[in-house]
Amino acid sequence: MKIEKTVDRGSKEKLYVQIYSIILEKIESGEWPAGTRIPPEDELCRIYDVSKVTVREAMQELVREGCLKRQQGKGTFVAYSVPQPGVNMRTRLSEDMYGEGVKVEKEILFRGFWKGAEEKEVLMTEDEIYRICIRKVVDGEIYGEEIFIPLFILPDIEQEDISGRSIYDLIEEKGTKKIFRVVQTVEFAEIKKEDAMTLKQQEGVTALVVSRTLISSDGHPIGITKTTGTGSSAKFQIEFERIR
Repeated sequence: MKIEKTVDRGSKEKLYVQIYSIILEKIESGEWPAGTRIPPEDELCRIYDVSKVTVREAMQELVREGCLKRQQGKGTFVAYSVPQPGVNMRTRLSEDMYGEGVKVEKEILFRGFWKGAEEKEVLMTEDEIYRICIRKVVDGEIYGEEIFIPLFILPDIEQEDISGRSIYDLIEEKGTKKIFRVVQTVEFAEIKKEDAMTLKQQEGVTALVVSRTLISSDGHPIGITKTTGTGSSAKFQIEFERIR
């Protein structure tokens, strides 16, 4: 008799990664062959005693990798039963500055459409670009953040509440394309007038600038983030989670 694998709440491995592995094992073992309609989210939550968020995150990853496919009004189906070669890594990006006991205040200074030629060139698009400008105060030190997203990636971004969530998670949840790769550049540069106003510094002061270009699986840029600051205690973090 086959014993149903369950999640291990004592494991250091996150729950959604465990659910991902359980579903993937069923696909690759042939228990759920190609074309199989897998149980709905509610049933998976009940079987493994986890939240909908946990199940949804695992399934989103499997859909993104091509293991599962969703059909509107019908459910989620197995797309293939043969393991793909190689090692897959899930990248979780943090947009905040971290540190023990750090207090972060966030103020949105601007959100709206942007016609900057430089950003259009980097994003390789003639589509409308949405820009978000944020001031963050981290234990009294000020940082500026800019986000540039083509409208076709997040068509409803104007209606989204972005005050308390990560743009990376928003793209992962609702983006028409997902983040597959990130190119990060770290440099020291003289701040320009607008950045100087955001940082409450004099124009021309040297600041640390961390820029990230977000790239989809087809190699197309889908977003830009830029963090600028003159503080001395911030840490910028990228977390990699091995799934299989």
